[in-house]
Amino acid sequence: MKGFKLLFKIIIAIALGVVLGSIVPEWAIKVFTTFNDIFGSFLGFIIPLIILGFIVPGIGSLGKGAGKLLGLTALIAYVSTVIAGIVAFFVAKGLYPTLLKGQTSANLDDPSEGAVEGFLEFVINPPMDVLTALLLAFVLGIGIAAIKASALLNIMNEFKGIIELVINKVIIPLLPFHIFGIFANMTYTGTVSTIISVFAKVFLLIIILHLLYLIAIYVTAGTMSRQNPFQMLKTMSPAYFTALGTQSSAATIPVTLQSAKQLKIRPNIADFTVPLLANIHLAGSTITILCTALAVMFIQGDMASFSSILPFLLVLGVTMIAAPGVPGGAVMAAIGLLEAMLGFGPTMVSLMIALYLAQDSIGTACNVTGDGAITTIVDALHGKDKVA
Repeated sequence: MKGFKLLFKIIIAIALGVVLGSIVPEWAIKVFTTFNDIFGSFLGFIIPLIILGFIVPGIGSLGKGAGKLLGLTALIAYVSTVIAGIVAFFVAKGLYPTLLKGQTSANLDDPSEGAVEGFLEFVINPPMDVLTALLLAFVLGIGIAAIKASALLNIMNEFKGIIELVINKVIIPLLPFHIFGIFANMTYTGTVSTIISVFAKVFLLIIILHLLYLIAIYVTAGTMSRQNPFQMLKTMSPAYFTALGTQSSAATIPVTLQSAKQLKIRPNIADFTVPLLANIHLAGSTITILCTALAVMFIQGDMASFSSILPFLLVLGVTMIAAPGVPGGAVMAAIGLLEAMLGFGPTMVSLMIALYLAQDSIGTACNVTGDGAITTIVDALHGKDKVA
């Protein structure tokens, strides 16, 4: 229910921002913007720490797995995530010029384009840049897994706990106020109608892409296991609807596991893969992140090329294992990449978070339902004479 409470607060924040932004004086908008500047600066400070706190133990803990089965499961999950993102890119690139026609706006992060500035300039320098944090996280994570550095892994897990506390007690509670300030500012400057219209259209496109992804991956799994893919989807439906309610892949594991074991696969395979996939397979979240990122870029009058998106997707597929176990965790893990690889500014990041949170439960449902198909594929490829 925590996810739905946050979603409700986000909706209220957007509504209040739209209403109050049209009636309050400029000095009030400056107050809201000042808060946003402070919060945004803190968010920029904490992003490298989020990357280190989640990617290092995420990769390092994979060394505890079961050899070839772990590698096979991780590879299929990664390929699934990247392919889902690539398809989403081409669909969005093909449809956005028509779907979002006439809905570009000024540079939302440029005060010269009309956005109201705060009373003061507040800058907190991050301890390192995002790309440095990513590289350091990959080196440490892979190193921990390779040499089985349990002591260092324990330290990083404790550091992860501290970062989770910051996310849960500071960032998530203040996020609705931040989004309120963003929408109040955009309403005051006359750009909010474009954003709301984009919200609705992108939301519908994401749902359609999620459904098409699930059909495609279950057709693949059904073909390999000689099962009816639509019957398989029906079998996994309890996991889908549970994820809609919990908004958490981890909280849905018991239901996902129970449903997956009805797909004519070996129970020991499901026991291993389902909990693992809940943490590393986020194809639905990747579809959402890519579609919303491209929508925000389109609003700014920009459309990324495939050559610039592919490196982003390849790194995002790995970074998804760093997604914190909180509502909107996937987009939190992706913020650093959005800034470093796609050039997102503070306002663009805030819009991205708002767009993502509006459908987080649907993305989570897509993730966990896809886990059943991945488990079936792993079972088919991992010889019947083998054990987990």
